[in-house]
Amino acid sequence: MTGKELKHRLRSGKRVYGTMIVSTSPKWLDVINQLNLDFVFIDTEHIAIDRELLSWMCHGYNGKGLLPIVRIPSPDPYKACMVLDAGAKGLVAPYIESVDEVKKLRGAVKYRPLKGQKLSDFINGKSSLEPGLAEYLEKHNDNNVLIINIESRTGIENLDEMLKVPDLDAVLVGPHDLSCNLGIPEQYDHPEFLDAVEKIIRKARNANIGAGVHAFFEGCLEKEITWAEMGANFIMHSGDIQRFTQAMNDDITRLRSTLHDDLKDTDRTVNI
Repeated sequence: MTGKELKHRLRSGKRVYGTMIVSTSPKWLDVINQLNLDFVFIDTEHIAIDRELLSWMCHGYNGKGLLPIVRIPSPDPYKACMVLDAGAKGLVAPYIESVDEVKKLRGAVKYRPLKGQKLSDFINGKSSLEPGLAEYLEKHNDNNVLIINIESRTGIENLDEMLKVPDLDAVLVGPHDLSCNLGIPEQYDHPEFLDAVEKIIRKARNANIGAGVHAFFEGCLEKEITWAEMGANFIMHSGDIQRFTQAMNDDITRLRSTLHDDLKDTDRTVNI
């Protein structure tokens, strides 16, 4: 899938499916390619992946037809350009709370390599671009996808205005940070959390912009289905490290129980 195709699907209300990839093993390319996904999500905010390795991952997954979408560590337009130069086709910016942040990211993702005062004047509506330059930039960035993380009460309050910024393709809920910001950490069944997620999805879809939730917590599958029925169409399901942890923990727990080896009898504790 190309970035252009993914943008069209998101804006038209069709669903796209992906997962988070932490493993940097080259073998993982063939494994993930069997999963009937449209994109992979590579996180450089919380995961230690250097620039060269990130570039190999982006080019590898892109070669498999899996759109590489990368989250940068902060809403910095220069970091956005760096990951796009590395081969990313989609950009997720964390903890977005203001229109100004979205405008700057729009400039980086949709109008690179333009920078400086000329770019600032254009994205703030103070000037227009020469026809030849506008045509070049549109073609140069046609496959770039811009996605913002909404992870706070302030982000929700300002979402209506942020959704008016042109060229924004999708909104992604970061459930862990959002629950913490709401004062109900990891309480994903709390009415206030569920209300916030529903509000974000509704606002984004009403603006014909994609919406999704990075659902990685226990019991998330049923919620994902519910959110999709509400209109969420950027389906970001779990991740390789989460699924490994869950499956391995279930297997080892069953083995210990069946063989009557209680975990408390060992000198080791396991934090999941």
